[in-house]
Amino acid sequence: MSGGWRQGDAAGRRRWVSLPRLVLESGDQLPDPVIAYETWGTPNADKSNAVLVLHALTGDSHAAGPDEPGHASPAWWDGVIGPGKAVDTNHWFVVAPNVLGGCQGTTGPSSVAADGKPWGSRFPAITVRDQVNAEAVFTDALGITQWAAVLGGSMGGMRALEWAATHPGRVRNLLLLACPAAASADQIAWAAPQLAAIRADAEFRDGDYYSGPGPTTGLGIARRIAHITYRSENELGTRFGRNPQGDGRFAVESYLDHQAAKLIRRFDANSYLVLTEAMNGHDVGRGRGGVRQALSQVRARTIVAGIDSDRLYPLYQQAELAEHIPGAGDLRVVTSPYGHDAFLIETEQIAPLIKELLGG
Repeated sequence: MSGGWRQGDAAGRRRWVSLPRLVLESGDQLPDPVIAYETWGTPNADKSNAVLVLHALTGDSHAAGPDEPGHASPAWWDGVIGPGKAVDTNHWFVVAPNVLGGCQGTTGPSSVAADGKPWGSRFPAITVRDQVNAEAVFTDALGITQWAAVLGGSMGGMRALEWAATHPGRVRNLLLLACPAAASADQIAWAAPQLAAIRADAEFRDGDYYSGPGPTTGLGIARRIAHITYRSENELGTRFGRNPQGDGRFAVESYLDHQAAKLIRRFDANSYLVLTEAMNGHDVGRGRGGVRQALSQVRARTIVAGIDSDRLYPLYQQAELAEHIPGAGDLRVVTSPYGHDAFLIETEQIAPLIKELLGG
């Protein structure tokens, strides 16, 4: 069982692009992968108004617009994408792909392989660079030679940074939001019990669980752990305190249980593993002479922003990006009690940064 999108489900606003055989950094190959994506606005004649929006770990292509059948959760950045908004779709052509290895229409572990069975445990390990490589081929298929801007937060920011480092001539403007140049030991450590919880679930079955109930308990535990890092201590304390509930749980426990239940309904556990391990391996300096050398090669006009209460990707990591990317200028700080999730919540502070980047 998987909470991800499966063939036969309602398509919603998704479209698909089929890619040629994809050779991964590991040497493994994915035959005939597909990228699911959504768009808003209209491309101009040379498609120079195209903006790439990249989602975080459990996000997907549904970045904006109303809820409708086929989309498992509300649009995650509707506050900034649309007519008259920061990414004004009266002017910009916005493209949001579901990431390679995901579970909302793009090829991932829950996708059906050539033998008619889900990839499951056979799905290869992928890197952030593999994901960007797939997105570059996808971009070619759309006939877009250069993105007017690439915007990303969290895991989406990792991909946005890799876009600018790997394809510097194809990114004019860049927003890096609440993301690092490389995953830290602390971030890898927080991920470790999440990965272990999924793999320890008796229903994980070494990743080949699609004919059974699946590792919902393990995925739920992983989400609980992760969600603590997405919010700040101050917010949890102010919002929930030590308040008990009538069922014997503290209010904050009930909140985490609710977040776990929501993710189980819409996400695939194998995708959670594949994407988390790709994030663990993120290092823009790998093979490029180190982080500073890699950042010095970014040519895009860049704005870097972090969140003052983010305990998952703290401000020092964004400060490093701002210091070493040419012309990035001062680090922009989003003030929020919400922790890492502020990159999704604080649209009134993020929208002006996007407008500035896009020249509006």
